[in-house]
Amino acid sequence: MMTLPRPFVMLLADDEPADAHLVKAALKENQMAVELHHVTDGRAVLAFLRRQGEAYAQAPRPHLILLDLNMPRMDGRECLAAIKQDAALCDIAVVILSTSEVQRDVAKAYQLGASGFLTKAVDMDQFLEDMRQLVSYWMHLVRLPNRE
Repeated sequence: MMTLPRPFVMLLADDEPADAHLVKAALKENQMAVELHHVTDGRAVLAFLRRQGEAYAQAPRPHLILLDLNMPRMDGRECLAAIKQDAALCDIAVVILSTSEVQRDVAKAYQLGASGFLTKAVDMDQFLEDMRQLVSYWMHLVRLPNRE
């Protein structure tokens, strides 16, 4: 199993406070050593990644982005497309985390370059397990590009 020399950094983009709270609770419950950052729309994702503005000037480069599809100002689809078209950002893993089970949404996400698509489980125990497996996979199993 590969271990990362620095904290595993994850950016969560979700405009629903309850869903963001669930992700945070799942990480804590599963004792996942993740440095979690949270934004509420696609424009904020891009500002975070590009370190734009005072709020994001010192933002770390995430290992993984969990991206909701339906957000205000710039939705997840537009944000994903912008990330994957930017040579400085395109190697960041982006997993869609959505309530959608619509095949059209799944297909579009992969066409735009998503690394995965996870439908949010309604059952809390299942959601906890899904998050444990998802984060464990990205933290320990796969090899990510150097961030230097």
